[in-house]
This record gives sequence, structure tokens and C-alpha cells, in this order.
Amino acid sequence: MTRASALYAGDVVHVRKRPRKHKLHYRVFSLLLDLDELPEISASSKLFGFNRGAVFSFWEKDHGDSQPGALRIWIEDQLAEAGLAMERPRIAVLCYPRIFGYVFNPLTVYFCYGRDDALVAILYEVCNTFGERRTYVIPAVAGIVPVRQTCAKELYVSPFVPMDCTYDFSIDPPGDTVAVRIDEADGDGPLLRAVFTGKHQPLTDATLLRALLRYPLMTLKVTGAIHWEALKLWLKGVPPIRHHAAKARISSSIVKPKQPAE
Repeated sequence: MTRASALYAGDVVHVRKRPRKHKLHYRVFSLLLDLDELPEISASSKLFGFNRGAVFSFWEKDHGDSQPGALRIWIEDQLAEAGLAMERPRIAVLCYPRIFGYVFNPLTVYFCYGRDDALVAILYEVCNTFGERRTYVIPAVAGIVPVRQTCAKELYVSPFVPMDCTYDFSIDPPGDTVAVRIDEADGDGPLLRAVFTGKHQPLTDATLLRALLRYPLMTLKVTGAIHWEALKLWLKGVPPIRHHAAKARISSSIVKPKQPAE
């Protein structure tokens, strides 16, 4: 039986346009995890664990409302609040795994599929280094690729990007490849573009072992890169913006989709 779960190896690229130009490029990989497949993958893998310690692991407490064993329930509640209640949708989660017990996911993307495996919504779970998390729940129009969605920024993320911004998402859902593109703009226009592109590999112990050798301690490097790039921006003279704590550490936004321009 072919699994929907997979490993996507590729690149993260950020390009900042102002007030100082700045670019970063890192080789990374993400896992696409079908929630229904996780128990079987965990039971059969020597390297991957679901809600248990392993070289690579995925813990439900790291996502959603942080309640152990309740991630699917939380996602289905978000869909219902968005008017998309359905019986047991297929849910695939694109994220970094824990590696040797550590992970920081700036962005986790949930692809939610309904009848005939049609994409009905995407959830964007954004985390910052202050332990705050906000999820943007946005309905999708099945069959239109790339999926284009927009929402207002509602969580402080970078000390060098203002809060009064919008996110424009352009998504190629998982297949032979996956692409997540985010254009962030403020009142003066385009400010930042962030892109992850990856190529499909089956999720097996062999591909996980190769990823471990090719990207050793990748999740630690993600956190290190965030601080390193912030230092470079500061040295370039980009003024930092003070963090103000979110009203709730974990929150979500139900976003009404905008009609595409003619």
C-alpha cells in the first residue's frame, strides 16, 4: 500500500526587499505526515516515533492546542468553525520533525481533504520564538493550483517586520513536489518573500537515515539560523520592533477567502 506520508527535501529561501536587501538560502527537509498513517508508521519504523521518543518524532503536543492525543479533534473543530464541518477529513501535516527530541517549527501547514480527496482548506500554524502560536484557517477552492490565499498578520514573528502586514500565500499542494510561497507586505508594499520547495521521497527508514546524514541536527540549525540572520539584519541597520505579548499564547483566526481578481 502506498503511503500519503512522505519526506520532502529541498530549499528555504527568504528575500527581504527593504529597508535593506537581505537574502538567506538553506537546504532543509520537511515531513508530510498523514494523521491516519502515523500509528502504523511509528510501529513499523526504527527511526520515527509518533508521540514517543525516537531519532525523528512527531508529537501532537507541539501543535494545535497542545493537548496530547487531540490534534485531529482540534483541526476538525477549526474546520467546523470555518463552516467546513465534515466526517473525518484526510489531514496531512507538513512540518519539521523533532530530531533527537528538538524542533522549532516557524510554520506548520495542514492540508485538509474532503470527499473525493479534494482539498477543502489549508491551516497555517505560525510560531514565534516567544512560545506563541497562531493558526490561520483558510478555505481552499479544489482543483485550482497554485492555491492562492490571503490573510492579515496577527502574531508577532520577526523583530524586523512590523505587525501591520498581510500574508499572500501561493501553494502547490504535495505531490511529486511541494511549494509554499509567502509574500508579506505592509502599507508601503512588498516587504519579504519566503519560499520552501521540496521534492517527494517515500517516508522510510532508509530515506530518514539519508536525511539524518545529509542534514545533521537540522532542527537546531533552524533555530540557530533565525538568530544568525537576525544579527545580520541588525548589523545592516534594520531597526528592531519590540515584542508585545499576544493576548493568548495559542490562538487561531478563521479567514474568509477573498474573491480572486478578474
